[in-house]
Amino acid sequence: MSSHPARMRNPGTAAVLSALVPGIGQIYNGTFWRGLFWLIITPGLWLGTGGVLGWIFHIVAAITAYNYAHKHPYH
Repeated sequence: MSSHPARMRNPGTAAVLSALVPGIGQIYNGTFWRGLFWLIITPGLWLGTGGVLGWIFHIVAAITAYNYAHKHPYH
């Protein structure tokens, strides 16, 4: 049994972090590889599509961070 109490993830915090920088909310949630994916893909789409797909994926990153934190509330 762990001596550390379980910490709760805050879905709002996860969403705001990924809204500011896509992928940071996923890293906050403890899903490093998902976070790295969003950190690489979203800027590439911003640059590669002149921002069109960048906006969409930026929002999707925030939504997925929120949903993961909501479904998996404990670290």
